[in-house]
Amino acid sequence: MAYEHILYEVSDRIATITLNRPDRMNAWTPTMERDVRHAMEASSADDNIRVIVLTGAGRAFCAGADMDALKGLDPNDVRRASSLPPFDMNRRPDWQTRYGFYPSIGKPVIAMLNGATAGIGLVHALYCDLRFAADNTVFTTAFARRGLIAEHGISWMLPRIVGHANAMDLLLSARRVSSDEALRIGLVNRLCAPDRLREETYAYARDLADFVSPSAMAVIKRQLYEVPFQTLAEATIEANREMMVALNGSDFREGVASFMEKRPPRFTGK
Repeated sequence: MAYEHILYEVSDRIATITLNRPDRMNAWTPTMERDVRHAMEASSADDNIRVIVLTGAGRAFCAGADMDALKGLDPNDVRRASSLPPFDMNRRPDWQTRYGFYPSIGKPVIAMLNGATAGIGLVHALYCDLRFAADNTVFTTAFARRGLIAEHGISWMLPRIVGHANAMDLLLSARRVSSDEALRIGLVNRLCAPDRLREETYAYARDLADFVSPSAMAVIKRQLYEVPFQTLAEATIEANREMMVALNGSDFREGVASFMEKRPPRFTGK
Protein backbone atom coordinates (compact mmCIF):
# COMPACT_ATOMS: atom_id res chain seq x y z
CA MET A 1 0.00 0.00 0.00
CA ALA A 2 1.23 3.50 -0.82
CA TYR A 3 1.11 5.67 2.30
CA GLU A 4 0.41 9.40 2.18
CA HIS A 5 0.87 10.65 5.74
CA ILE A 6 3.28 8.12 7.23
CA LEU A 7 6.58 6.44 6.43
CA TYR A 8 6.95 2.69 6.94
CA GLU A 9 10.18 0.74 7.07
CA VAL A 10 11.45 -2.54 8.47
CA SER A 11 15.02 -3.22 9.57
CA ASP A 12 16.57 -5.67 12.03
CA ARG A 13 13.12 -7.17 12.71
CA ILE A 14 11.86 -3.77 13.87
CA ALA A 15 9.06 -1.96 12.04
CA THR A 16 9.09 1.83 12.22
CA ILE A 17 5.93 3.82 11.58
CA THR A 18 6.68 7.54 11.26
CA LEU A 19 3.92 10.15 11.25
CA ASN A 20 5.03 12.24 8.30
CA ARG A 21 3.56 15.73 8.20
CA PRO A 22 6.49 17.60 9.75
CA ASP A 23 5.37 20.96 8.36
CA ARG A 24 2.16 20.58 10.43
CA MET A 25 3.84 19.00 13.47
CA ASN A 26 2.31 15.70 12.34
CA ALA A 27 -1.23 16.91 13.03
CA TRP A 28 -3.62 13.97 12.85
CA THR A 29 -5.82 13.49 9.79
CA PRO A 30 -8.26 10.82 8.57
CA THR A 31 -5.62 9.82 6.00
CA MET A 32 -3.03 9.36 8.76
CA GLU A 33 -5.56 7.29 10.71
CA ARG A 34 -6.02 4.98 7.72
CA ASP A 35 -2.27 4.74 7.09
CA VAL A 36 -1.36 3.97 10.71
CA ARG A 37 -4.06 1.32 11.02
CA HIS A 38 -2.89 -0.41 7.86
CA ALA A 39 0.79 -0.27 8.89
CA MET A 40 -0.02 -1.67 12.32
CA GLU A 41 -1.97 -4.51 10.72
CA ALA A 42 0.93 -5.25 8.35
CA SER A 43 3.44 -5.23 11.21
CA SER A 44 1.27 -7.48 13.33
CA ALA A 45 0.88 -10.03 10.54
CA ASP A 46 4.58 -10.17 9.58
CA ASP A 47 6.37 -12.96 11.48
CA ASN A 48 9.71 -11.38 10.65
CA ILE A 49 8.83 -8.31 12.74
CA ARG A 50 9.37 -8.57 16.49
CA VAL A 51 8.95 -4.94 17.66
CA ILE A 52 7.09 -1.85 16.38
CA VAL A 53 8.25 1.73 16.91
CA LEU A 54 5.81 4.62 16.41
CA THR A 55 7.36 8.09 16.05
CA GLY A 56 7.03 11.42 14.29
CA ALA A 57 9.04 13.24 11.64
CA GLY A 58 10.63 16.58 12.42
CA ARG A 59 10.27 18.35 15.76
CA ALA A 60 7.01 16.81 17.00
CA PHE A 61 5.49 13.41 17.64
CA CYS A 62 1.93 14.60 17.02
CA ALA A 63 0.59 18.01 18.04
CA GLY A 64 -3.01 16.79 17.99
CA ALA A 65 -5.79 16.84 15.44
CA ASP A 66 -5.40 18.90 12.31
CA MET A 67 -7.42 22.03 13.16
CA ASP A 68 -8.60 22.50 9.58
CA ALA A 69 -10.12 19.02 9.65
CA LEU A 70 -11.45 19.55 13.16
CA LYS A 71 -13.36 22.70 12.20
CA GLY A 72 -15.41 20.77 9.67
CA LEU A 73 -15.81 17.63 11.76
CA ASP A 74 -19.27 16.05 11.72
CA PRO A 75 -20.22 15.34 15.38
CA ASN A 76 -21.51 11.96 14.24
CA ASP A 77 -17.98 11.06 13.13
CA VAL A 78 -17.15 9.93 16.67
CA ARG A 79 -19.56 7.04 16.17
CA ARG A 80 -17.77 5.85 13.04
CA ALA A 81 -15.66 3.38 14.99
CA SER A 82 -18.69 1.07 15.15
CA SER A 83 -18.18 0.29 11.47
CA LEU A 84 -14.50 -0.65 11.84
CA PRO A 85 -13.69 -4.37 11.68
CA PRO A 86 -12.16 -5.88 14.83
CA PHE A 87 -8.36 -5.83 14.87
CA ASP A 88 -8.29 -9.32 16.40
CA MET A 89 -11.60 -11.10 17.00
CA ASN A 90 -9.91 -13.31 19.61
CA ARG A 91 -9.37 -10.32 21.91
CA ARG A 92 -11.95 -8.59 24.08
CA PRO A 93 -13.99 -5.77 22.51
CA ASP A 94 -12.23 -3.23 24.75
CA TRP A 95 -9.16 -3.53 22.54
CA GLN A 96 -11.03 -3.23 19.23
CA THR A 97 -11.88 0.46 19.43
CA ARG A 98 -10.98 3.10 16.87
CA TYR A 99 -7.57 3.89 18.38
CA GLY A 100 -7.41 1.44 21.28
CA PHE A 101 -6.40 -1.57 19.21
CA TYR A 102 -2.65 -1.45 19.97
CA PRO A 103 -3.04 -3.83 22.94
CA SER A 104 -4.40 -6.41 20.46
CA ILE A 105 -1.06 -6.43 18.63
CA GLY A 106 0.98 -9.39 19.86
CA LYS A 107 4.24 -7.44 19.68
CA PRO A 108 5.66 -4.61 21.79
CA VAL A 109 4.75 -1.18 20.44
CA ILE A 110 7.17 1.55 21.56
CA ALA A 111 6.25 5.22 21.22
CA MET A 112 9.42 7.19 20.43
CA LEU A 113 8.26 10.68 21.38
CA ASN A 114 10.55 13.12 19.63
CA GLY A 115 8.64 16.30 20.47
CA ALA A 116 5.22 17.78 21.19
CA THR A 117 2.69 15.10 22.14
CA ALA A 118 -0.80 16.53 22.46
CA GLY A 119 -4.46 15.61 22.15
CA ILE A 120 -4.98 12.66 19.84
CA GLY A 121 -1.18 12.32 19.71
CA LEU A 122 -1.17 11.66 23.45
CA VAL A 123 -4.01 9.16 23.02
CA HIS A 124 -1.86 7.14 20.62
CA ALA A 125 1.18 7.37 22.88
CA LEU A 126 -0.86 6.01 25.79
CA TYR A 127 -2.07 3.01 23.81
CA CYS A 128 1.53 2.09 23.02
CA ASP A 129 3.16 -0.34 25.46
CA LEU A 130 6.22 1.78 26.27
CA ARG A 131 7.04 5.47 25.87
CA PHE A 132 10.58 6.78 25.36
CA ALA A 133 10.71 10.57 25.11
CA ALA A 134 13.19 13.30 24.29
CA ASP A 135 13.87 15.34 27.41
CA ASN A 136 12.51 18.50 25.77
CA THR A 137 9.14 16.93 24.93
CA VAL A 138 6.01 18.75 26.12
CA PHE A 139 2.76 16.89 26.76
CA THR A 140 -0.83 18.08 27.02
CA THR A 141 -4.25 16.49 26.87
CA ALA A 142 -5.49 19.72 25.18
CA PHE A 143 -9.17 18.71 25.02
CA ALA A 144 -10.67 20.90 27.77
CA ARG A 145 -9.04 24.02 26.30
CA ARG A 146 -10.83 23.34 23.02
CA GLY A 147 -14.21 22.79 24.65
CA LEU A 148 -13.89 19.03 24.21
CA ILE A 149 -13.99 16.08 26.60
CA ALA A 150 -11.61 13.18 27.28
CA GLU A 151 -11.88 11.21 24.06
CA HIS A 152 -11.16 7.77 22.66
CA GLY A 153 -10.89 6.02 26.02
CA ILE A 154 -8.17 8.28 27.46
CA SER A 155 -10.34 8.69 30.60
CA TRP A 156 -9.89 4.93 31.17
CA MET A 157 -6.29 4.50 30.06
CA LEU A 158 -4.62 7.61 31.50
CA PRO A 159 -5.49 6.86 35.16
CA ARG A 160 -4.09 3.35 34.77
CA ILE A 161 -0.76 4.81 33.72
CA VAL A 162 -0.41 7.88 35.95
CA GLY A 163 -3.05 7.33 38.65
CA HIS A 164 -6.47 8.91 39.21
CA ALA A 165 -5.31 12.18 40.76
CA ASN A 166 -2.70 12.91 38.10
CA ALA A 167 -5.14 11.98 35.32
CA MET A 168 -7.76 14.32 36.76
CA ASP A 169 -5.20 17.14 36.85
CA LEU A 170 -3.98 16.58 33.31
CA LEU A 171 -7.47 16.25 31.83
CA LEU A 172 -9.16 19.11 33.69
CA SER A 173 -6.38 21.65 33.29
CA ALA A 174 -5.13 20.53 29.87
CA ARG A 175 -1.91 22.24 30.98
CA ARG A 176 1.51 21.71 29.46
CA VAL A 177 3.51 18.97 31.16
CA SER A 178 7.30 18.91 30.96
CA SER A 179 9.21 15.72 30.21
CA ASP A 180 10.64 15.69 33.75
CA GLU A 181 7.15 15.70 35.25
CA ALA A 182 6.03 13.10 32.71
CA LEU A 183 8.78 10.77 33.92
CA ARG A 184 8.01 11.47 37.58
CA ILE A 185 4.32 10.55 37.26
CA GLY A 186 4.97 7.53 35.05
CA LEU A 187 3.61 8.97 31.82
CA VAL A 188 6.87 7.96 30.08
CA ASN A 189 9.27 5.11 30.79
CA ARG A 190 12.51 6.82 29.86
CA LEU A 191 13.88 10.24 28.96
CA CYS A 192 16.76 10.72 26.54
CA ALA A 193 18.70 13.67 25.20
CA PRO A 194 17.13 14.54 21.82
CA ASP A 195 20.27 13.51 19.94
CA ARG A 196 20.28 10.12 21.71
CA LEU A 197 16.57 9.29 21.63
CA ARG A 198 16.74 7.24 18.46
CA GLU A 199 19.87 5.37 19.51
CA GLU A 200 18.52 4.45 22.94
CA THR A 201 15.06 3.50 21.67
CA TYR A 202 16.42 1.21 18.99
CA ALA A 203 18.99 -0.32 21.33
CA TYR A 204 16.09 -1.34 23.57
CA ALA A 205 14.00 -2.53 20.61
CA ARG A 206 16.89 -4.59 19.22
CA ASP A 207 17.43 -6.20 22.60
CA LEU A 208 13.81 -7.33 22.58
CA ALA A 209 14.02 -8.48 18.97
CA ASP A 210 17.27 -10.40 19.43
CA PHE A 211 17.13 -11.87 22.92
CA VAL A 212 13.49 -12.19 24.01
CA SER A 213 11.05 -14.89 22.96
CA PRO A 214 8.34 -13.43 20.69
CA SER A 215 5.83 -15.97 21.94
CA ALA A 216 6.58 -15.01 25.53
CA MET A 217 6.26 -11.30 24.74
CA ALA A 218 2.89 -11.84 23.05
CA VAL A 219 1.49 -13.76 26.02
CA ILE A 220 2.92 -11.38 28.64
CA LYS A 221 1.46 -8.40 26.80
CA ARG A 222 -1.93 -10.09 26.59
CA GLN A 223 -1.78 -11.00 30.29
CA LEU A 224 -1.09 -7.43 31.37
CA TYR A 225 -3.89 -5.97 29.26
CA GLU A 226 -6.36 -8.54 30.58
CA VAL A 227 -5.58 -7.77 34.23
CA PRO A 228 -7.94 -4.75 34.62
CA PHE A 229 -10.84 -7.08 33.82
CA GLN A 230 -9.73 -10.03 36.00
CA THR A 231 -9.62 -11.10 39.62
CA LEU A 232 -6.34 -12.39 41.03
CA ALA A 233 -7.71 -15.91 40.84
CA GLU A 234 -8.65 -15.51 37.17
CA ALA A 235 -5.21 -14.07 36.35
CA THR A 236 -3.54 -17.00 38.13
CA ILE A 237 -5.66 -19.62 36.35
CA GLU A 238 -4.89 -17.99 33.01
CA ALA A 239 -1.17 -17.89 33.85
CA ASN A 240 -1.19 -21.59 34.72
CA ARG A 241 -2.86 -22.39 31.42
CA GLU A 242 -0.37 -20.28 29.45
CA MET A 243 2.58 -21.78 31.35
CA MET A 244 1.58 -25.27 30.21
CA VAL A 245 1.60 -24.06 26.61
CA ALA A 246 4.95 -22.31 27.06
CA LEU A 247 6.61 -25.37 28.62
CA ASN A 248 5.67 -27.37 25.52
CA GLY A 249 6.88 -24.68 23.11
CA SER A 250 10.08 -24.53 21.09
CA ASP A 251 10.96 -21.10 22.49
CA PHE A 252 11.20 -22.58 26.01
CA ARG A 253 13.51 -25.34 24.80
CA GLU A 254 15.62 -22.82 22.90
CA GLY A 255 15.72 -20.45 25.87
CA VAL A 256 17.12 -23.16 28.11
CA ALA A 257 19.52 -24.47 25.46
CA SER A 258 20.93 -21.04 24.62
CA PHE A 259 21.47 -20.30 28.31
CA MET A 260 23.25 -23.60 28.93
CA GLU A 261 25.35 -23.25 25.79
CA LYS A 262 26.13 -19.58 26.51
CA ARG A 263 25.06 -18.37 23.06
CA PRO A 264 22.46 -15.96 21.69
CA PRO A 265 19.00 -17.52 21.40
CA ARG A 266 17.39 -18.41 18.09
CA PHE A 267 13.75 -17.99 18.99
CA THR A 268 11.08 -18.76 16.41
CA GLY A 269 8.01 -17.69 18.32
CA LYS A 270 6.54 -21.17 18.07
